[in-house]
Amino acid sequence: MLAVNNENFEQEVLNADGVVLVDFWSPACVSCKALMPHIHKFEEEFGSKIKFTSLDTSKARRLAISQEVRGLPAIAIYKSGEKVDLLSSSDANPQTIEGLIKKYI
Repeated sequence: MLAVNNENFEQEVLNADGVVLVDFWSPACVSCKALMPHIHKFEEEFGSKIKFTSLDTSKARRLAISQEVRGLPAIAIYKSGEKVDLLSSSDANPQTIEGLIKKYI
């Protein structure tokens, strides 16, 4: 999974061709850490069709806010640089994330 930050978010997500999943997380977020193994499993399964990235919001808080991420965990889907879907907080669970991925492949 590609780690994105303030320096490469625009290039790797907003200027990317195709579909990009961004896992917004924080080291202090217990739910984020619990989801991480599932996200990695989804990357193994669907990584040839969707680009998987992760953003540590503790190091890029303003960027996360600019992307309208208000709660964690948050999983966003970008298509041709535009955010087209977002799951956050209690809506972000392995089942809904898998459904979101399948919606865009």
